[in-house]
Amino acid sequence: MKQERIKEAVLIIVSFVIGGALTFVIIGGEDLFNKSNSSTNSSGLTCSAADCTKVVVDESGISEAVDKVYDGVLMIRNYQNNEVASTGTGFVYKIEDDYAYVMTNQHVVEGASKITLITSKDEEIEGEVLGGDSYVDIAIIKIKKTDDLVALQLGNSENAKLGDLVFTVGSPLGYEYRGSVATGHLAGKDRLVSVSTTDSTSSDWVMKVLQTDAAINPGNSGGPLMNTNGEVIGVISLKLVKTEVEGMGFAIPIEYINSKIETLEKGESIEWPLLGVSMINVSDAKNSYRYNFDIPNDLNSGVIVAGIESGTGAADSDLKEGDIITAINGEEVADSAYLRYELYKYSVGDKIEITYVRDGKESTTSVVLSNSSR
Repeated sequence: MKQERIKEAVLIIVSFVIGGALTFVIIGGEDLFNKSNSSTNSSGLTCSAADCTKVVVDESGISEAVDKVYDGVLMIRNYQNNEVASTGTGFVYKIEDDYAYVMTNQHVVEGASKITLITSKDEEIEGEVLGGDSYVDIAIIKIKKTDDLVALQLGNSENAKLGDLVFTVGSPLGYEYRGSVATGHLAGKDRLVSVSTTDSTSSDWVMKVLQTDAAINPGNSGGPLMNTNGEVIGVISLKLVKTEVEGMGFAIPIEYINSKIETLEKGESIEWPLLGVSMINVSDAKNSYRYNFDIPNDLNSGVIVAGIESGTGAADSDLKEGDIITAINGEEVADSAYLRYELYKYSVGDKIEITYVRDGKESTTSVVLSNSSR
């Protein structure tokens, strides 16, 4: 009798253990197991595009993300006088009917008599530049579609965080190193960098850009800066080149470009607003004997109105030659590059407030912006 009770007790304990084990497996064991391995296998960043496919980032790196985009990145050759004058990078952002549309920098295709693009399969295709703009530094190229090409997804840089892993695919130093992958981090956002949109050494424009420490070299211009899901968050445009500087590359945020793509695809010029004045930087005038303007000793920045164009908003305002513009709608303008940066935030027909100094006294006036292509 005693032995039978012991057997019953053992049977109850064994049944309880087996039942608990089955419950663990059915309800949550698999999830807990996966969590225990999360240190070696984790998904990529949250997708910012609605149709984005998440990829896996693990101890082997971002090879899955690279595979996803690799056939959509192309090397670009700029031919002038029947010779290769320069090279760069571009990427397919749209495939429609029999054509693929490639985005790159305007400075990559500037002055070209012919443009060719080399695919990841080493096929060279002639391209047609549909349109481009020096201030945005973006150009659109149309090429014949091939079976190997893929279109990259355009993401969102606003959701990206400092320290996020990013990468780019490009053609540093030309053909020999085409298809090179470089990884790094998002090192900065909303950086303001002064650049020249002409061959001049002086800056005439300020770009708001993303900063990355991924390796950027000549030939990478126009390539995509991507998050770990292979979404394009920016277009590589420039880097700081100084002996003491290393790992400071910059990309144009994709959101800024998105609003310009349709216009450039149509081959139309972007309509930038016109203030209607010719300008000289206060810093330049103070450092040159050629100019004879009344500049207060304590004023070291701003833009001198050297001339006013008739029929423009400036001509209908209180501005006069010799006035020193110091702000637009309360935002300081240190020089002509920053003045354009502030000005181009607005549209033709907008009314802006100009702060200026005349005879040592600060005043304001309203200006209605004109059309630069009028």
